[in-house]
Amino acid sequence: MFQTAALIAFSFAAVVYGQQAGTLTAETHPSLPIQSCTAGGSCTTLQTKIVLDSNWRWLHTTSGSTNCYTGNAWDASLCPDDATCAQNCALDGADYAGTYGISTSGNALTLKFVTQSAQKNIGSRTYLMASDTQYQMFKLKNQEFTFDVDMSQLPCGLNGALYFVEMDADGGMSKFPTNKAGAKYGTGYCDSQCPKDIKFINGQANVQGWAASPNDTNAGSGMYGTCCSEMDIWEANSQASAVTPHVCNTNGQTRCTGADCGQGSDRYNGLCDADGCDFNSWRMGNQTFLGPGKTIDTTKKITVVTQFITSDNTANGNLVEIRRQYVQNGKVIANSNSNIPGIPTSNSITDNFCNAQKSVFGDTNRYQELGGLKAMGTSFDKGMVLVMSVWDDHAVDMLWLDSDYPTSAPTTNPGVSRGPCATTSGQPTQLEANAGSVQVTYSNIKIGAIGSTFGH
Repeated sequence: MFQTAALIAFSFAAVVYGQQAGTLTAETHPSLPIQSCTAGGSCTTLQTKIVLDSNWRWLHTTSGSTNCYTGNAWDASLCPDDATCAQNCALDGADYAGTYGISTSGNALTLKFVTQSAQKNIGSRTYLMASDTQYQMFKLKNQEFTFDVDMSQLPCGLNGALYFVEMDADGGMSKFPTNKAGAKYGTGYCDSQCPKDIKFINGQANVQGWAASPNDTNAGSGMYGTCCSEMDIWEANSQASAVTPHVCNTNGQTRCTGADCGQGSDRYNGLCDADGCDFNSWRMGNQTFLGPGKTIDTTKKITVVTQFITSDNTANGNLVEIRRQYVQNGKVIANSNSNIPGIPTSNSITDNFCNAQKSVFGDTNRYQELGGLKAMGTSFDKGMVLVMSVWDDHAVDMLWLDSDYPTSAPTTNPGVSRGPCATTSGQPTQLEANAGSVQVTYSNIKIGAIGSTFGH
């Protein structure tokens, strides 16, 4: 259940999603090499890089430095409508470390939660690139994806998220000619929440119907959302984690409006499965598996292994299972088993597990309605983009990940307890004031044949 964050960088770094390319700051992508591994365990280094999502970039006039968007409002003279705004406004290059708290060292990416420079930046979202103009595309069926994470500093309410979404490799440039910035500037985002806080979608501004957020002075939402299938490998903080496939009735990045966006009372009527089918060890009945000093000790670096099993053990088969293993202190540790009456004992995600979980928890099974794991595998066939981020949750304080949610339900109901955090935790104003110095580090990313990326 990936909630779209209202993450902001104040003033000139306000949340923006521009399509023209500015020239006031050079865009230089930090290096973040990954490894591609074969069945024999031989790995080759790929010279990949990262790019900052255009939501965080300075959006200014194409011929000057006047802000097109300030606080939670568009400049009405520059952006009277969606098309004119796209023509008038450009997004610029980023000072990754200085403004956004983003740094790389060798194969490690570190994202700081709050960065105070001339302006104040909250959180970030980055994508892996194959080149300076193309995202690295991943086809995950019959593959294994492994990475290391140090999230020891992340408290209740924060989310260090590493996941895949079905974005266009070029950020939408070829599909939408008015998008002149492309993947080089981090354009084209979509996910299964069909976020409407994205400032530019399909090469046009999201000005029409824009409304300021009631609880975030630097965010709002427009008429349109941007949808696509999403595979959440890792949504986590030091107290909880979840792995969650989300499927959509879309073909790649798709702009939505109205009920199709699945917002509010239309949550289960939209193009996407916003809830997904999550495996959260705490929620599945094991409260001693992951956390400080537990079986998976979150005070230390963790190696996270995710395997995508197909019906015929080839990339041509249907996706039938998502398996999770961990490596810590030199030991390979199997995922915890589910321990909820009525749900088969399992430590992996299958359609059988998901259907039983939805039934026992009383959750709407939009996941199966939209095709379950087979549909997720179809998205994998098209190629996915790797996203790495850190964010807080202005909607529901991340309670869906690490606390009791929904708060209106008895905590004794199956599936309501998702982690040990208090329901009063996770408030963005408190986190931004008291946990601003924390960070998350992702490193040692590997993709390859099943069994090839760890234990060698």
